[in-house]
Amino acid sequence: MVKNFWGALMAFAAAIFLPQPVFAAGLNGAELSIGWVLPFAGILLCIAICPLAVPHFWHGNYGKVAVFWALATAVPLFVIYGGGVAAGSVAHALIGDYIPFIIFVGSLYTVAGGIHIRSSFTGTPLTNTCFLALGAVLANIMGTTGAAMLLIRPLIAANERRRYVMHTFVFFIFIVANIAGSLTPLGDPPLFLGFLRGVDFFWTAEHLILPMLTAVGLLLALYFVMDSVFFNKEKDEFLLAESTCTKEPFGVEGKINFALLGVIIGAVLMAGVWDSGMEFTVLGVHLTGQGVLRDVIFLAAAGLSLALTPADVRSANQFTWEPVLEVGKLFFGIFVTIVPVLEMLKAGMAGAFAPVVAMVTNADGTANNAMYFWMTGALSGFLDNAPTYLAFFNMAGGDASVLMTEGALTLMAISMGSVFMGANSYIGNAPNFMVVAIVQNRGLKMPSFFGYLLWSVGILIPIFLLLTWLYLV
Repeated sequence: MVKNFWGALMAFAAAIFLPQPVFAAGLNGAELSIGWVLPFAGILLCIAICPLAVPHFWHGNYGKVAVFWALATAVPLFVIYGGGVAAGSVAHALIGDYIPFIIFVGSLYTVAGGIHIRSSFTGTPLTNTCFLALGAVLANIMGTTGAAMLLIRPLIAANERRRYVMHTFVFFIFIVANIAGSLTPLGDPPLFLGFLRGVDFFWTAEHLILPMLTAVGLLLALYFVMDSVFFNKEKDEFLLAESTCTKEPFGVEGKINFALLGVIIGAVLMAGVWDSGMEFTVLGVHLTGQGVLRDVIFLAAAGLSLALTPADVRSANQFTWEPVLEVGKLFFGIFVTIVPVLEMLKAGMAGAFAPVVAMVTNADGTANNAMYFWMTGALSGFLDNAPTYLAFFNMAGGDASVLMTEGALTLMAISMGSVFMGANSYIGNAPNFMVVAIVQNRGLKMPSFFGYLLWSVGILIPIFLLLTWLYLV
């Protein structure tokens, strides 16, 4: 066993330096057994359970856990299929998807973390609702993580003298950290992965604008009514407290980062509409000049943000590298372990996932779009939404040109499920946990894990049922 382990790793290292044709062959998903799913399922279950069950162990060792599950996939691939096939498959996952994904997420996080809003707001129902609406807009420009991190602290400051605030932060997670970021590849990582796979930049905006506006509009209206009821219970004491305190004057620091956000947006658009005419391969992975230039611009924007943003601005934001490091380490494991899973899904009814494929397929062979929405959403609510999107994208055929045209409703259902239902639990999307941590660090209460589920089931599920009826059946 030990010999095979080290032999497999040496085979990987050797394969890296072999001529390019060795990377040409790929896995045949129809030949893979269900056992290849175990590492992928293992890392996702660890992400879902360990932060709650063994938080001390998890926070100190999640990187090692990710590497363990990655090796649990990579080593058998090398042993069974040889260095060429295994290295080629892993290289496609890491170079084609993982590296651009991490560069994008890290750059957006760095630039957004350089903007600090000094608050002079009073947490009335109207003010809070406007905060949520602003977050819904910003989520599509700077990502759900960026928008959540930018607005959560001034929202807390605006409501620090209110007694009833828990619902405000729950709705903040619903709208800003999840549902609103569904119109552009900048909004949420699953959509950026779709963009990398060939989905047009403006396709999501064109097809998801009505479902997003419906969901966000209903949530904002419900929130305003709910917050007004709570506000009337404490109005007199709250306004008295507000009148006796000194408000920090409104201001925005780190303004240069707005320009850098514009640079990132421009780079994404550039890569989507401009053909450089340059194409080349790295370890058998096809790359384009515009794609490489996009990633270089991302890194340059992040570097300029670090250089030009005063340190006290990031300090005021309580900026740390831990969230993006966690994403980087965990997604390394996810992108490696998902390699055989994606191939099995591509195989359709010929592969081990035939029963799952049958569940999202009508009797006449057409896609059951409502099932795509709910199955994607069910997984996104308790696993990470990025690999969930990739899994169902591949299950639907994996061809962006087809899915954007005759398969538009299917791609719409997958996109809605992965983005919208990341709000169903704390572990559905990375910003959810980050918001909870910041709120609790300020001494404010948030629902327990299962308490939050009651909020999401009671409020979100009826809205999602309505969206299914309006747009997917």
